[in-house]
Amino acid sequence: MLRNTGSPGVQVDVALVHYPVNNRNGETIGSAVTNLDLHDIARAGKTYGVGTYWVITPFKEQQELAGQIVGHWTHGYGAGVNPDRCSALSIITVCASYAEALSGATEKFGEKPLVLATCAQVQDNTLEYAKIRERIWYGGPVLLLFGTAWGLGPEILATVDGVLPPLCGSTGFNHLSVRSAASIILDRLLGVRDSVES
Repeated sequence: MLRNTGSPGVQVDVALVHYPVNNRNGETIGSAVTNLDLHDIARAGKTYGVGTYWVITPFKEQQELAGQIVGHWTHGYGAGVNPDRCSALSIITVCASYAEALSGATEKFGEKPLVLATCAQVQDNTLEYAKIRERIWYGGPVLLLFGTAWGLGPEILATVDGVLPPLCGSTGFNHLSVRSAASIILDRLLGVRDSVES
């Protein structure tokens, strides 16, 4: 298990859930691991000081695929060719379930983290970004859950401590990739704020 805890004073992990998630009809499914999700969320995570990027899939073939991709860039030929990519993908841990990721994060942090889900709709337990940012910068551990396909399954949403506000633009279109959403949310919570004086 990886032991990288990210930036000093910041205790944030992210998890990308492939099961249980919803399809477009609201049915529970398992989605496929993608190369782009592994690379891009790992790169964003490394940039913003994330400790561990948990890739959650119960499917053995998908676990093996993810392991091969990560291994190529962290121990194989790719590690020597692209050290930056090696550094980014080294924060990935592949696991079989949300429970396993939560247990690993709890063990690493020494306490149960505040578990926050992301969702495209406002939920009853939605929390403000400013409050979560403040908690993070005061050292409280946080685990951010991102869903693939059409979002996290209701069985996961029912167990979390809170849900982050949905990302919304100025149009009626709202269908960001999980990679884009993860980058935006990490910047809102962990990014350095402008200090330029007018």
